[in-house]
Amino acid sequence: MMKQVLYIGIFILLLACSGSDSAETEMGMPSPPSNLNVTVEIVGLSDENPNGNGEGRVNFMFQATNASLFKVHIEGKVEELTSNTLSHTFSKEGTHSYTIIVSAYNGGQFVSKTVNVTVYVEERSGLVWSDEFNDGSLDLSKWNYETGTGINGDWGTGQLDRATDRKENVSFANGIVDADGGCLVITTRKETYQDRDYTSGRINTKDKGAWGPGHRIVARVFPEGVNHQGQGFAFWLMPQEKPVTVDDIMWPQGGEVDIMEYVGSIPYHNLGTVHYAWEWQNNEYQEWNHGHLGGYYSYETQQTPVPEEPGYGGFPPLESDRNAGSAGFHEYGLDWYDDRIEFFVDGHVYHIHYLNDGGGFVVDGQDQKMVTQIDGRRVTVSEYSNHFDEWHPFEHRMFVILSAGVGGSDHTYGGPIVPEAQFPTSVYIDWVRVYRL
Repeated sequence: MMKQVLYIGIFILLLACSGSDSAETEMGMPSPPSNLNVTVEIVGLSDENPNGNGEGRVNFMFQATNASLFKVHIEGKVEELTSNTLSHTFSKEGTHSYTIIVSAYNGGQFVSKTVNVTVYVEERSGLVWSDEFNDGSLDLSKWNYETGTGINGDWGTGQLDRATDRKENVSFANGIVDADGGCLVITTRKETYQDRDYTSGRINTKDKGAWGPGHRIVARVFPEGVNHQGQGFAFWLMPQEKPVTVDDIMWPQGGEVDIMEYVGSIPYHNLGTVHYAWEWQNNEYQEWNHGHLGGYYSYETQQTPVPEEPGYGGFPPLESDRNAGSAGFHEYGLDWYDDRIEFFVDGHVYHIHYLNDGGGFVVDGQDQKMVTQIDGRRVTVSEYSNHFDEWHPFEHRMFVILSAGVGGSDHTYGGPIVPEAQFPTSVYIDWVRVYRL
């Protein structure tokens, strides 16, 4: 749907005394801001949708003479910006009018104007959990810090980093271009810390939030700094539940779902994957007992790429290359049904995994995967992960993990770190949301 720019008449709410008399000017006071103008774009606005397409997103652009920063009072909060743009998503369902106050500052002097905008937000009655990361600190009623290096000292992938709960690795930021309010920032650094030369951040919702079939789980993420082999970020799920007959469930018997697995070694694609076991093996780990079925997403074509497994290469992408995942925000998610999991980026389904033998192919006792055309688009279809009766991993609740990493073994997804990799590397998470389907 074509986006149109709605220019809204703006009237002056406040006009501060600018200190423009000759005495103040001679004393070297900064010039007062003036000529404040505000442009408003309601995303999805059209003749059929005069208040937007239901997404609720509105883009603002400010211009003023002698302005060093802007402050925007919107929905009861104040955003302070050194840039002249703000993207905001209104969350109140239905059609509502809002008054936004925009102020341009230079030193202690300012000029203000108001904007009145009417926005339509589609009903989201299915929203059951979210974190918008607008409060500037981690909500410990929803999240846990996960620190250390994992059970075997390398997070199971040959990583080189130690996860910490320091603000150097887990922080918050406002004013990120195209973000809807504040962002969670997870940063990897090259630094000597305890026993490692790299640090990272990792948080999860274990024991505080977990979901299973019947839910959509989605996050809006901008992996800006992930540009070289050995740098990576993941938005993924691990099991909250276990059989009553065991104290803990082993990996991969309990399953793993990778919604977003984005690495600098494959900069133009995302990977959505399920990991599972072929046999119960008395809930004990066996190196051979690991199945995984994944599909890649091409940011350029918005479908499974050709070839379907692109391989390492093409890093680092140019900053101007919009076909790289590190170029901006995207929405990474899945729709989790009783019989299948559908992976999508920005609403484009690119991998469908069926849980049972015969869900996507014939009943033959074999794991299978192929690329097929669905509604004119290339989609990876795979089956199956319910291999044994003791536990069907993707029929049970799982918790969310957001994690960054450095390095990896040759056989792991991100690969070894390369000398050209630059640090610190930051990833911005705009929000995480869970809906009931």
